[in-house]
Amino acid sequence: MPEKRSIFEEVGDSPKQAAAPGGIDRGGQGARGLIRGWLMLLFALVVVMIAVGGLTRLTDSGLSITEWKPVTGALPPMSAGAWETEFDKYRTIPEYQLQNKGMTLSEFQYIYWWEWGHRQLGRVIGLVWAVGFLGFLVTKKIPNGWTGRLVFIGVLGGLQGAIGWWMVSSGLEDGMLDVASYRLAIHLGLAFVILGFIAWYLYRLGRTQAELLQARRDANPGLIRLSNVLAGFAFVQILLGALVAGIDAGRAYPDWPLMAGGFLPPQPFDLVPLWRNFFEDAGLVQFMHRMAGYLLFAFGIFVWLKARKSAYRRTQAGFNMMMAMMLVQVILGIVTVIYSAPWQVAILHQFGAVMLWAMILRGRFLAQYPISQSVRG
Repeated sequence: MPEKRSIFEEVGDSPKQAAAPGGIDRGGQGARGLIRGWLMLLFALVVVMIAVGGLTRLTDSGLSITEWKPVTGALPPMSAGAWETEFDKYRTIPEYQLQNKGMTLSEFQYIYWWEWGHRQLGRVIGLVWAVGFLGFLVTKKIPNGWTGRLVFIGVLGGLQGAIGWWMVSSGLEDGMLDVASYRLAIHLGLAFVILGFIAWYLYRLGRTQAELLQARRDANPGLIRLSNVLAGFAFVQILLGALVAGIDAGRAYPDWPLMAGGFLPPQPFDLVPLWRNFFEDAGLVQFMHRMAGYLLFAFGIFVWLKARKSAYRRTQAGFNMMMAMMLVQVILGIVTVIYSAPWQVAILHQFGAVMLWAMILRGRFLAQYPISQSVRG
């Protein structure tokens, strides 16, 4: 029986129990460090996947495998007869008949291995996600509120595989020598969406829940809004870059700052109907990518100047890194154009887009969750 207390007893006379420090981070926080390491691995694999996808496009290898077999397709041809069967399938598509007629088996094998490697890497990413997620789920190491987020990453990865085949199938249709550029843009765009979510989760898991709650009180709403616009602008530019890659528009006009001696490329609206020019005319597509790049760079400077007024040094430093990467990316873009997009420079330009995307999101994160500092700075 609990001891009876007098109604006249002073509250101060009752024994006090001190609150345990860090209580908000003790319950349900799971293995934040291990999950963060797993997400880092996934992030690195997706970056490699983007690079391999770019090389697959630059080597014209993407249509070498004409079927989508998510499970059995993991095994490449294992005999001379199997290679001949795959080669026969490739001979039936327009790319071979109109562009690569007379290709030897060894030449076919070269492009086949690029596409097979690209698809195999996708399977590896799916396996890493599945093993990691199920392992954390079974051992109950997932922090409260994070199960849905981690499932979401897996769903996006599965969707990416389906969109990849949807993209490839467009290049197998009559009269097509490449995949449809807008489908390539959607495929690449989703890859950057996946990267963006993984990066954001990494930033969140790098801080304790208590730190995030405390930091949010000092968020900079104006800088958050500007960062949102900057991220959206950068994403549009990434999609335009995919359109450029889809029709090899980066090799069309190797002069800068003009295009064939003029501000606009020659005959930018010759295709009928008019909308086709914005997806299929190499000059106009490259022009749009150039103009969007200039505007993005100008707006990036504006956001950077606003961020310099932040009271938090780490927030300033985050936007300084973003601005430096944006300058590097502009230079890489110009070099890519001038040298007609050699694969080495083109891949660097694509990797620069990945780095810039991650840094913009990091700046956005630091605007919302600034890192505290001493009064003396």
